[in-house]
Amino acid sequence: MTALSKTSFAIKKIAVYAVLAGVSGLFGCAAGPNANPRDPLEPLNRSVSKFNDGVDRAVLKPVATAYRDVLPSPVRTGVYNFFGNIKDMWSFVNSVLQFRPTLAIDNAVRVAMNTFFGLGGLIDIAGEFGIERHSQDFGQTLGRWGVPTGPYIVLPLLGPSSVRDTASVLVYSKGDPVWNLKDIDSRNSLYLLRGIDQRAKLLSAGELLDQIALDKYTFTRDAYLQSRDSEIYRGKLQLRESESDNSDAPEK
Repeated sequence: MTALSKTSFAIKKIAVYAVLAGVSGLFGCAAGPNANPRDPLEPLNRSVSKFNDGVDRAVLKPVATAYRDVLPSPVRTGVYNFFGNIKDMWSFVNSVLQFRPTLAIDNAVRVAMNTFFGLGGLIDIAGEFGIERHSQDFGQTLGRWGVPTGPYIVLPLLGPSSVRDTASVLVYSKGDPVWNLKDIDSRNSLYLLRGIDQRAKLLSAGELLDQIALDKYTFTRDAYLQSRDSEIYRGKLQLRESESDNSDAPEK
């Protein structure tokens, strides 16, 4: 790792710790009598959300719209598949950490097939064979083993999160092949491309949200928390079922 990379990682590490420390310190000043129990920092979060919306309207959405309109669909699909293949690698690691062998095997097979036969992940060969993608992140791994969600947080530019999911960012960065690229220009270019691709995928959903949500902040918060709760619950349920099957198995 170059000196610049080490410095960048150190800054990122300090920033995450600062966020976590700041969250604890802000509970008293941000929480009100009518605050959502899972969102004691709502006034602060709403301010960050407004900032994110402003950046999105001014920069991210126009760039993502141009990306969608200019690039042919096969090219955009290839970009999506490429980054999806990288995500599958991380999903495999988290599936193993969660003791979910079926998901781990599926993710491992997906990575192997798409990397070697799908032009480095540009083509989703595994998907054509019916091998599903099982997205797993370290926040889900922590939740599976009992780490509480903690308060809801809106991160600058990154959007909805929680204390637990924010803490997992550091771990993800250590296992992210893009982050660990030694060539800074290539790394930054790939990060930018991934961000644009992700925003382009959300264009339709964002337009629908603007139309149906009376309070966009509340709708987004509740949807995020419910989605994460569901993901963690399914993981814990499968773990209990696995333990039950093992306990019911006859001794040899």
